[in-house]
Parts: sequence; structure tokens; C-alpha cells
Amino acid sequence: MAKRITLLMLVNLLVMLTIGLIVSLFFGGVVTRMGGSQQLFLFCFVWGMGGAFISLALSRWMAKMMMGVQVIDPETSEPELRRLVQTVHNLARTAGLSTMPEVGIYDSPEINAFATGPSRAQALVAVSSGLLARMRQYDIEGVLAHETAHIANGDMVTMTLIQGVVNAFAMFLAWVLAMALSRGSDRDDDRGGNFFMQYILMNLFQGIFMMLGMIVVCWFSRWREFRADAGGARFAGREHMLSALKALQAVDEGGAEVAGQPQPSFQALMISGKTGGLLALFASHPPLEERIARLENPMAA
Repeated sequence: MAKRITLLMLVNLLVMLTIGLIVSLFFGGVVTRMGGSQQLFLFCFVWGMGGAFISLALSRWMAKMMMGVQVIDPETSEPELRRLVQTVHNLARTAGLSTMPEVGIYDSPEINAFATGPSRAQALVAVSSGLLARMRQYDIEGVLAHETAHIANGDMVTMTLIQGVVNAFAMFLAWVLAMALSRGSDRDDDRGGNFFMQYILMNLFQGIFMMLGMIVVCWFSRWREFRADAGGARFAGREHMLSALKALQAVDEGGAEVAGQPQPSFQALMISGKTGGLLALFASHPPLEERIARLENPMAA
């Protein structure tokens, strides 16, 4: 669900701001002396891709830390948790995964689940306690199949590559603008202030361009959600996947009797993708009605 892409973008933003700080402090002079735009872009491409893959490597650990995810022992004696692990592992085998993902749970009343991890062999599927308490097992299987499809499709790596390109362009444009605007004087007594201004402008512009770059990342994420729905339908059955989406839609429309989750808390997750105007550009998930329509009639998509 929305947690996967949100966590990835948040971790990436923090990593890239840190990299921007390091580059400004220790490599600012090197960047300023670069002879051409191609050399500068190559420099930014290496750092941008590096930042994205650092974020990917940290994704599973950060999810556990930030969300308080507790990994479930596959041999647990608690029937509900054991069934959860078995369901995920059965879906993983159906998806052709050779290594079973970790399965975890985090304490939250929200209805949510997400998959993360640096690779198919190092994946984590986490569900909220609210999802287990308030959704039917039939629908839970559809949600888990969707998350398993994200792992099988390699969506974390794919999104990382897209994020790396966005990082590279954001850093490149930030440096170009920062150098252009901070070249006020070449006098020796002005170079300290000139460097400080360049440092401030670079990090400011990088943050702005990365926020704008999220539009591209979120557009790509919406497209991958349709693929994950189709994969979930293959792994768990089309009716399971449709039932899960319709249960989420009922909650989104205030139908607490179906899945038991109050509407405001659910909408805060942006699972539905029901945002208007410019905010729709930053939605990581398409509208549920569109996802349901595509699954019901894939030939019309």
C-alpha cells in the first residue's frame, strides 16, 4: 500500500540531503572547477544513483525502525500469526520466489500492508494490527497477494532506478543554479561568503527539485500498482483481489461495516488515491474505482 513508496521517498530524501551536505562541504571546490556540464552531470549521476541505492539498502531496516515492525517467527504458536506467515509464504511460492520474505506486524489501527526490502531475497511483508482485526481473511489474502506481487515484480529496485535518475537531475540542476547565482565576485576576500551562499542555494534547490521529482516517481508508482493488482489476481485469484479492493473502497466511502475502519484514518494513508487538483500528481496510488475497473475488464485498460 502507500507505506512502501512513502517510506522509500522519505528515506531517499533524507539520504540525498545528507549527500548534498557532504558534497557541498567536501567536494564543493571540485564541482565548481569542473570544466563542462557533461562532467558535472556524470558526477551528479554517480552520487544520485548512489543515494537511491543506499536508500534501498536501508529500506527494510528503516521500515522496522520507523513503523515498529515486529518480525513474526514462522514457528510461532499463535494461530492467527502462524496463518499470516503461511499465507504470505504460500503466495510467495506461487509467485516463484525462491526465498521466503520476512513477515511482520506493527501496532496501528489503520488498515494497511506494505512490502519492502533491497531485493526479492531480502524482502519484508508487513501488516498493521488493524488490518488483521478488521478485514476478513478472504480479503486479507488479496491484500497480501498484491504485496507479494510487488516483490515478484521487483518494484523496489525499479522504483530505485527511477528515483536515482530523479536524484541525479535534481542535484545537477541545483548545482547549475547555485553556481550561476552565487558568482558575485572572484575577489579573495569574498570567496568565503560566495561559498556559503552557494552551499545554501545548492541544498535549497536540491530539496525543491527533489519534491518536484516526486511527481515523476509517484506517476510511475501508480502505473506499477496496476501491475501489482494483476499479479495479486494471478497469485490469489481474481475474486480475492477484487474483494480486497472493494472492501477498501467501501471503507474509503464510509462503509465501516465492511472492513471496520473509520474513514478519516483511512484517507490519511492515501491508499485510495482520491486527491484533487495538484495533489493528485503526488498520489502514489490510483483511485480504487480505476483499479477495480481495470481488474474487472483488463482488455479495456
